[in-house]
Amino acid sequence: MIKIFSSEQVRKADTYTIQNEPVSSVNLMERAAAACVDWMNNFRDLSQKRILILCGPGNNGGDGLVIARLLHQQNISVTAFIPDDKSKVSDDFAVNLRRAGECGVEMNSHEAFTLSLVTENTIIVDALFGSGLSKPLGNRYKELAETINQSPCVTISIDIPSGLFADQPLDPVKAIVVKADYTLSFQFPKLSFLFPENEYITGEWHILPIGLHPEFIDSEPCRYKLVELTDVKAILKPRSRFSHKGSFGHALLIGGSKGKIGAATLMGKSCLHSGAGLVTVHVPACGCTVVQTAVPELMVSVDEDENECTQLPRLDPYAAIAAGPGLGTGKNTASMLKHLIQEARVPLLLDADALNILSDNRTWLAFLPKGSVLTPHPGEFARLAGNTSNSFDRLEKVRELCIKYSLNMVLKGAYTLVCSPLGNCYFNTTGNPGMATGGSGDVLTGLITGLLAQGYFPTEACILGVYLHGLSGDIAAEHTGYESLIAGNLIENFGKAFRTLY
Repeated sequence: MIKIFSSEQVRKADTYTIQNEPVSSVNLMERAAAACVDWMNNFRDLSQKRILILCGPGNNGGDGLVIARLLHQQNISVTAFIPDDKSKVSDDFAVNLRRAGECGVEMNSHEAFTLSLVTENTIIVDALFGSGLSKPLGNRYKELAETINQSPCVTISIDIPSGLFADQPLDPVKAIVVKADYTLSFQFPKLSFLFPENEYITGEWHILPIGLHPEFIDSEPCRYKLVELTDVKAILKPRSRFSHKGSFGHALLIGGSKGKIGAATLMGKSCLHSGAGLVTVHVPACGCTVVQTAVPELMVSVDEDENECTQLPRLDPYAAIAAGPGLGTGKNTASMLKHLIQEARVPLLLDADALNILSDNRTWLAFLPKGSVLTPHPGEFARLAGNTSNSFDRLEKVRELCIKYSLNMVLKGAYTLVCSPLGNCYFNTTGNPGMATGGSGDVLTGLITGLLAQGYFPTEACILGVYLHGLSGDIAAEHTGYESLIAGNLIENFGKAFRTLY
C-alpha cells in the first residue's frame, strides 16, 4: 500500500534520505525535478511549447528552477519567474538560481508575469509553494495565483497546487489557490487530494517516485494508505480443488419492501457472484416470486408481512448477515433490526435503510457486534454521525466512530474509504463516475457480505470488496461509458475483476 504521509512525515523522509542514502538536499531536488521533466516529456511534445515556470522563494521554487534548467538543456523554450527579494530565499533555491543563470535560462521577476505572455502553446508550471505551506497565500502570491487561474492554458502544479494544504482544510470563502489541470506529487499522495472539495484544485494528480529511503517509508507509522492491486491480490484466498459449497459459507441478506424488491435481488445476485457457497434472501411476501424468478440460484426466506420485513428468520445457519437495501424504515422493520443487532453472533453488515433506522436510534451503536461493517454514503453518514464542515472533519468523525464502537466503516464515493476498528484508513483506487447509479450500493453490500461468509476478516473483506466493486465498474465502463452504466453491469463483470487478481 502507498502510505499517505503528512507534510511533517514527508519532511522527515527527505531528511532521513539525505542523511542515510546519503544524498545532498540539492541533489535530491535535482532528482525530483528530473522526474517532473520526464513526466512532462511523456505528457506532451514540448518542442513547440513555451513553458512559463512560477517559482516561489522556497524549495518548491528551487524545484521549478531545476525544471527550467533541464528543459532549457533540451532546447525547450522556458522562462522562470522568480521573487524580487532574493534575501528571503532558501539555500537550495539560491544554489539553483545560480546554476540556472550560468546555464542561460531566461529569468524574469514575478512582476513580469502577465496574461499577455500566454498563448495556446503555453504551459504554466506552478512551483510557488509545496506541501509545507501552512498559511494562506500572501497578497502578491494571491495575485499570481489569480492570474494563473485566469489563463486558458494547461497548468501543472509541482508537489501540490500552491495555496492548498496537504493536511488541513481551506477556508472556502477566503482561500485563493492555484487551480491545476495536473498535479505532480513527490513519492506520496497528499491526503487533501482524496477529498471532493479539492478535485477542481488538483485536477488529475500523479505520484512521481523520487527515491526516498525505503527504510524510513517502511518503518514510519501511518494511519492513511492508498490501496493498490498488489494489496488486494495478497488478500484473495485460493480455492482448494476439493472444496464444496459448504466451504464458502451461507450468507443471509435481509432487504426489500413493496416497490423495492429489486434492491434485495441485486444484493442477492451480487452475493452469489462474490463466491459465497449459499445465499438466502429474506424478503416480504410480495417479493418471493420476484426474487426466485430473477435469480433462481437464490434461496428465499419469506416474511409473514406482505409488504415489509418485520421478523427475523432463525440465524443459526448463517456465516454472515447483511440488512438494509430497500428495507424501509417502518416501526416493525425497526423493531426487527433491533433484534438482529442484539442476536447476531456472526459478522454483520448494515447499509441503506438499516443505517437510517440506526441514525434514529444511535444508542443501538453500542450493541453492534464487534467488527460489524457499516457502508454509508456521505448523506447517510451525516445522518448517523452529524454534519461536518469539511472532509477532514468528516474523516476524523469516521475514525472516532470506528474506534469507539469497534466498527468497520465503508464511506462510499470517489476514493471510497475503508476505516478499521483501530482507526486505520484505506482509500480505494478503482471506480468511476458511472457507478453513481441506483443499486450500486446494493451490489457492494452483497459483495462484501459474500466475502464475509467465506471467512475473510471484516476489514479485509471491505478492502477487497470495495476494490473489486470499483474494478468491475471500470471494466463495465469500457463498454457502456459512464452514462449508460447500471448496477447490473457491475455484477456481470465480477468474473473479469476476480481474474485480474489471479
